[in-house]
Amino acid sequence: MFDLLKNICRKKRDELEIAKKNCSLASLKKLLPEKKNRGFKHLLMSSQKDGNNNIIAEIKKASPSAGEIINDYIPEDIAIKYEQSGAGAISILTETQFFKGNVDHLSIINQKTNIPLLRKDFIIDPYQIFESKVYKADAILLICTILKDEEIKEFIKIADDVGLDCIIETHTEDEIKRSVKIDYPIIGINNRNLDNLSINNHNALKLINNLPTEFTIVGESGIKNHSDIISYNRSGIFNFLIGEAILTSNDIFLTFKELLNK
Repeated sequence: MFDLLKNICRKKRDELEIAKKNCSLASLKKLLPEKKNRGFKHLLMSSQKDGNNNIIAEIKKASPSAGEIINDYIPEDIAIKYEQSGAGAISILTETQFFKGNVDHLSIINQKTNIPLLRKDFIIDPYQIFESKVYKADAILLICTILKDEEIKEFIKIADDVGLDCIIETHTEDEIKRSVKIDYPIIGINNRNLDNLSINNHNALKLINNLPTEFTIVGESGIKNHSDIISYNRSGIFNFLIGEAILTSNDIFLTFKELLNK
């Protein structure tokens, strides 16, 4: 595993120690809202079944690969524009050290929007799953590269118990095989290599051939225009997690229109 990824997870464990001292797991569980969510999994599965392109639009202030993306960062304002532009769901980076996010952004954006919210973070502890629900996420990202199969299965069970959906994120053929055995219906294929942060836009197109058709696939990273989306459609991918191509554009509304060819 690349040193950066190790460092991110190490920092995350340090943060979790502090969080647990401030609010124990038992106390956190007492704050859990009702189990229902805004239908993240249903949205993705329906989009693929019906052949309708769906964008999970990502909000993040910075990233290790791009540096600071937005100076005047008001996540709820971005989220409102995303919903008005036609996003089906919103992905929110909540990692603090490297992406400059905050878990508070989930609850703030929840109050301002009506579409499903994905917490995108480095989930390595059950505490974070309960935390995600308390802060009003509808789904969480589980990254194969940093989790063992038994951890993923355990985390899916906890998520289901509290009313959260999941994306199982993969990048390699081996991770695809692992995810198929785990048998969760939503699998993300990341075009970004977390070992060196490079992007290969053909990665998802290559790896989808190893997946049975009953799985719903999310194409992640490097998707920039409608031509990219069309090429993914030909391989049966209709759900896309897109961040920087939208965040760095001069006109969010126009970018969505161009991506969706509307």
